[in-house]
Amino acid sequence: MKKILALLLAVMMVAGLFAGCGEKAPAETKATETQAPAAETEASAAETEAATEAATEAVPAVDATGRKVAFITDVGNIDDHGFNEYSYAGVTKFAEMSGAECKYYKPAGDTDQDRTDAIMQAVNDGYDVVVMAGFLFGPACYNAAVASPDTLFLALDVTPFDMKIEDGEVPANVALITYREEQAGFLAGYAAVVDGYKELGFLGGIDVPAVVRFGYGFVQGAEKASADLGYDDVNIKYWYSGSFTPTDEIATKMDAWYVEGTEAVFACGGGIYLSALSAAEANDGLLIGVDVDQSYISERVITSAMKSLSNSVVLALTEATNNDFKWPEAYAGKCQALGAAENCVGLPMETSRFETFTAEQYNELFTALVDGTITVDNSFDSSVHPAVEHVTVDWQ
Repeated sequence: MKKILALLLAVMMVAGLFAGCGEKAPAETKATETQAPAAETEASAAETEAATEAATEAVPAVDATGRKVAFITDVGNIDDHGFNEYSYAGVTKFAEMSGAECKYYKPAGDTDQDRTDAIMQAVNDGYDVVVMAGFLFGPACYNAAVASPDTLFLALDVTPFDMKIEDGEVPANVALITYREEQAGFLAGYAAVVDGYKELGFLGGIDVPAVVRFGYGFVQGAEKASADLGYDDVNIKYWYSGSFTPTDEIATKMDAWYVEGTEAVFACGGGIYLSALSAAEANDGLLIGVDVDQSYISERVITSAMKSLSNSVVLALTEATNNDFKWPEAYAGKCQALGAAENCVGLPMETSRFETFTAEQYNELFTALVDGTITVDNSFDSSVHPAVEHVTVDWQ
């Protein structure tokens, strides 16, 4: 097993949110609201992440003085080191850059009605844009948008399917953003092989499109690296657990993988990384994180396949500001898939614990994704596997 580098300062990238609106909140709504004016917002995770800073520096400054942007948390808290924290960091970053006011609301519970009530409270409080992150917000976002056509909604990691729209029409005041997970997975798979790992594993949660794209991208990245290096001895164990929560079954499975020689597992799906981590700790194994920079979890996390939630939020809100606080045509009622070209997927090289894969190699690979020199299949049918010639995949 390769020696792990000393723990670096964990910094955070963010990626994704919703902007929404609705009619006035019920009188007895229990959503928690927390004021966070731009001038008083504490340093967020995104503000300490060099890569996020570099990305947002490319976005021209805009003046949104007098505008108000609300964020509605998903399950969990605003400091969850995950979607809530990193998405809200994009809101606070935009507020800092533009002079807008921002606040977050926490739903009283984990139901569509709780989420709708929180959205409505933000609208009732006069917020111009309501941002949400996570597919669970689909129905609440749709209902609020229909009820409040003058309010903007920005929904990250939400698709028209998640909104459960019968006629398939997304309201024009809603902008949906998804990510090219296959590109993030590709980067992680390629880097792992170049760094010397030849026994890999992909642990997925439920085989929803985003998870499948992460996994298939990971396989394609390992395949590309093996072809480039002339390897024919890279092996990947591949399995969907059917759960987004840690279980004894997952821990037992991962324990067996590590015992059988797996060096690093890409754990992709909510809290299942906890089961993988327990197995890794017991067997001196390594992990690859997902969605956000998970280097803070353990020194065993060698890198993370990330979605830049923060940057995507700043980009979208900037576009709305430049269009008199209306979604421009590219956003209005549309679902965009953001990837390397928009600087919205990547690896956190500042905190990655690679031994041989360099920043120069990463930049070259990333540029090839941006300019189309390298393309990654974005299929998400879990029954149709990507073709491989240089790696062996054990589809379990």
